[in-house]
Amino acid sequence: MITYQHWSADWKQRIQSAQIKAALQVNREALSLYWELGRDIVIRQETSTWGDGLIPRFAKDLKEAFPHLTGFSRTNLFYIRKWFLFYKEQIQIVPQLAGQFASADQLANNELIILFFSVPWGHHRHILDKCAEVNQAIFYLKKTVQNAWSRDVLQIQMKQNLYERQGKAITNFEWILPKPQSDLARETLKNPYNFDFLHLGEEALERDVEQAMLHHVEKVLLELGQGFALLGRQYKIIVAEEEFYIDLLFYHTRLHAYMVVELKGGAFKPEYTGKLNFYCSAVDDLLRSELDQATIGLILCREAGKQTIVEYALRDIKKPLGVAEYILTQTLPESLRNILPTTEELERELDENFEEG
Repeated sequence: MITYQHWSADWKQRIQSAQIKAALQVNREALSLYWELGRDIVIRQETSTWGDGLIPRFAKDLKEAFPHLTGFSRTNLFYIRKWFLFYKEQIQIVPQLAGQFASADQLANNELIILFFSVPWGHHRHILDKCAEVNQAIFYLKKTVQNAWSRDVLQIQMKQNLYERQGKAITNFEWILPKPQSDLARETLKNPYNFDFLHLGEEALERDVEQAMLHHVEKVLLELGQGFALLGRQYKIIVAEEEFYIDLLFYHTRLHAYMVVELKGGAFKPEYTGKLNFYCSAVDDLLRSELDQATIGLILCREAGKQTIVEYALRDIKKPLGVAEYILTQTLPESLRNILPTTEELERELDENFEEG
């Protein structure tokens, strides 16, 4: 017999779901209107004698006609025009967009359009400001939808140049893991990882990095990416009555796999793969269940070294392993210091984001 608590919880969930669907529908309708307006502005500017000075004039007229209406300021109209021009070659959408969203079946016919119209306008504006080419912008649109990023989190990820780092670790996943798991695992890893917020210098030892990571777990997990759950530092396993300690052990909820992470204070050495391979084999036997995928290993070095050496070291290993660098504040190259946020900026934005959540 159903209890009041279960009945109430069910209806709360259904109401919340309806609110989310309604918000998405409103967002799609607004973006559809913006797209048509952006197209029409471009056409009128190119073909009409009154096209010069169109945006300021139109913004003023709209303000007089609809004084309480937002979204059609002079600045936003310029963004709408820029937005259309930026995506018009990749996003092929016919007029009367509202009709295209009549059913879920119609939505499924074009994943890119679904993605495009699922992201809030504020996110679009920020991506438009920061991205120089469309593939980069689409990458951030996808990540926003997949991870349900707030605008603050999107800004953090873009400041940390995620597009250039995502999927760049050197791995053997292509040879060891079946598709699509190999692609998902590869896209899960970055290179380099930015641990700027640990407040450590280049002289920091491996144990210092480990300890600092425990004090900044939330920020570490945000940098690692969605799906990582920390199980322990110096995680003890016993093999043949001998004790061994894994630097960091994670479980990845999207990959459904344990992840063994070994930290190295210097440059990559080929012999590191043998130890990591051993740890992954042990975790597979001691912790992995029949529901889990193969354990993945990641070596995080202060320097990844030459790619060819890393590839040779991974080539004949039977466990899925990867190698990436991690960077600390003092090790950032000058060219990146203006791109990545300061520690204070990162902490402030993370605190604001956690308060909102």
